[in-house]
Amino acid sequence: MSKRAIILAGGRGTRLRPYTIVLPKPLMPIGEYPILEVVIRQLVRHGFDHITLAVNHQYEIIKAFFGDGTKWHVHIDYSLENEPLGTIGPLRLISDLPQHFLIMNGDVLTDLDFAAFYHKHIEANRMFTISSHQRVQRIDYGVLVSDAAGMLCGFQEKPSTSYEVSMGIYMASREILKYVSAVPYGFDNLMLDLLADKCDVKVDQFGGYWLDIGRADDYMQAIEEFENLKQRFLGE
Repeated sequence: MSKRAIILAGGRGTRLRPYTIVLPKPLMPIGEYPILEVVIRQLVRHGFDHITLAVNHQYEIIKAFFGDGTKWHVHIDYSLENEPLGTIGPLRLISDLPQHFLIMNGDVLTDLDFAAFYHKHIEANRMFTISSHQRVQRIDYGVLVSDAAGMLCGFQEKPSTSYEVSMGIYMASREILKYVSAVPYGFDNLMLDLLADKCDVKVDQFGGYWLDIGRADDYMQAIEEFENLKQRFLGE
């Protein structure tokens, strides 16, 4: 069975400036590879044979680098958005989507088993599945709690809070396209619409490695850790 992936690679990378002034964010290097090449190598390793890159900003550079995917033994094609369409909006431009397909950001470093994630969704015949991760947010300040009179009644030194967050990796069925009526239309819009319609959305929590390299801190961490964890990511 053919396995299709849509990689969202059209962002401007504003959170990574000045690094992304010259290079588009998906081509930012992690070790010897651009992050998007790491993602493509992983998908090929997990049996994906057709990858569509949804592109916009500096798309000519991305297309020149990846071509038709022959180098990676995969079919790569491109969907060009002429205006920002959000996270989910670009799917409207892709006419040959299969019944179920993977959607993911092009700046994610993870050791997720993409094949298992794909097949679990299909076997359950779900509308939408989100891969999630527990993220700890540390507040780098002493946090004060005061009462209505302005008197101190509590204190925490640099507290941490844990959140379950989206990894930017999803499985979807074509049914979600009926919600994409206006653009830009993002992941947030889709989640609110699916909740409003009481649709079943599976959240599949992942306890392995995950970084969103669109964030400067995560990008620097990825650079520091990639070489030692290369086998884990690429099986090399």
